[in-house]
Amino acid sequence: MRFRILTVAAVILAAFFTHACTRTVESGEQAQPLDRLIILTKTAEHTFTVEFADTDEARRLGLMFRTELSDDAGMLFDFGDPRPVSMWMKNTLLSLDMAFIDEKGVIRRIASNTTPRSLESIASGVPVVAVLEVNGGTLERLGIKAGDRVQHRLFESH
Repeated sequence: MRFRILTVAAVILAAFFTHACTRTVESGEQAQPLDRLIILTKTAEHTFTVEFADTDEARRLGLMFRTELSDDAGMLFDFGDPRPVSMWMKNTLLSLDMAFIDEKGVIRRIASNTTPRSLESIASGVPVVAVLEVNGGTLERLGIKAGDRVQHRLFESH
């Protein structure tokens, strides 16, 4: 009997931790693995938990269809080699801030409070390797600007 209770408890705990570590979006796609990302400003450090989009499919889906995003959450898009990139808000229900980041982890440009569901292209303007998306208004509220540095494993290899 005791073994049975322990087995049931282990199954419940495993299910809880599996649910806590992965999230499903409305479209049924699995969320991407979670990573820690830090933005260093002149006066503070800001930590985010980000999904890491490093495949064509993950980059294509992005944050589409999400109805909510925690204040300290976001998605980091890895584009590999430095190049000009463009983003859009098709099927994205939330307003987002986009930080365009170069290979050294420096924010080169910020697009603030993007328009949900817009098909307008949002260009990096310069070659970048990554784009960070967070809730609209977050970067301004935290005082994050172009020139601030991003710490994440992606930028350690460059």
